[in-house]
Amino acid sequence: MSCVSHVSLSLHSKRGFDVRSFGTGTHVKLPGPAPDKPNIYDFKTTYEQMYNDLVRKDKELYTQNGILHMLDRNKRIKTRPERFQSCKEQFDLVITCEERVYDQVLEDLNSREQESLQPVHVINVDIQDNHEEATLGAFLICELCQCIQHTDDMENEMDELLQEFEEKSQRPFLHTVCFY
Repeated sequence: MSCVSHVSLSLHSKRGFDVRSFGTGTHVKLPGPAPDKPNIYDFKTTYEQMYNDLVRKDKELYTQNGILHMLDRNKRIKTRPERFQSCKEQFDLVITCEERVYDQVLEDLNSREQESLQPVHVINVDIQDNHEEATLGAFLICELCQCIQHTDDMENEMDELLQEFEEKSQRPFLHTVCFY
């Protein structure tokens, strides 16, 4: 799972999937007191440090908008955010939630030297960046992953499966196969 600033870890790990979550931006950006005043952190900053910083800045605001809850949940899953471009592990499937992130993931994967020729399916499901859409999107992505997991031949069934999900969800899906 990849997003720009790596702030939303998904429900997938609770559903039995081996999930890693990444950001693709140069920094982690969390909503601030105004749309033009985000809180910006380096990827080396721990969730605990972000949490404490926001409590110090305005505990009421960041409690009300759900950011402290999200950081509390994230810090129980892992210490700090990770940047996709810094990870050299190979995955079978990468899911993004914004077209710009999808493009960044493709750019990174296509710039790597191909070594194993292992395919990786990169899928984008556009999800608006708010709590309600993120929750609905998480369930949609989880259902998609369950269907992919139960295919007999992921390589040959993926296009048909994605078409079914597009019709069902009324959302466009982007899909590309890259190789490691």
